[in-house]
Amino acid sequence: MLVLLFVGLTPLAVRADVVELTQLATERSEDALELSFSTRFELPRTVDDALHKGVPIYFVAEASLWRSRWYWRDARVARVSRTWRLAWQPLTRQYRVSTGGLHRSYAGLGEALASLQGISGWRIAEAREVEDDARHYIEFSYRLDTSQLPRPMQIGLGAPQGWNLGVARTLTVNPDFTSQIKP
Repeated sequence: MLVLLFVGLTPLAVRADVVELTQLATERSEDALELSFSTRFELPRTVDDALHKGVPIYFVAEASLWRSRWYWRDARVARVSRTWRLAWQPLTRQYRVSTGGLHRSYAGLGEALASLQGISGWRIAEAREVEDDARHYIEFSYRLDTSQLPRPMQIGLGAPQGWNLGVARTLTVNPDFTSQIKP
């Protein structure tokens, strides 16, 4: 009976550090190629505990636009990244999300996570960088960045339980520079 109870709880522990990519799409505007994405996840218990003990948590989204070439290695056309910093403010009892010099406070963790789980209209390449007659693809990743944790916390994070939160996808761009994945 005790063994069955342990086996029944194991899938919940594994599911806690999974990032679900709910939307990933590109669109060409007048002067740029834009990417939109949306994710869904919950913070694992170890990450939540560290956050509430005053350790800021960083999330990073990276996108690289590549042009396929038959005669040589594929050429990287553009590469962009965006970083979010999530911190607990115990004095005001609020969560603070910072990105690109902008800061916003939230009353609950769910609201704070919702603000950093996606982006719409993210400019990843200028229109002049994208060739109309070439084949392109995008390598996208979204992850919890453990390299920005304080050094003492990084020791022993070789195979961290709950700290390997992330997702990566490769997206083929259509000739009209639109694409969409809805997993």
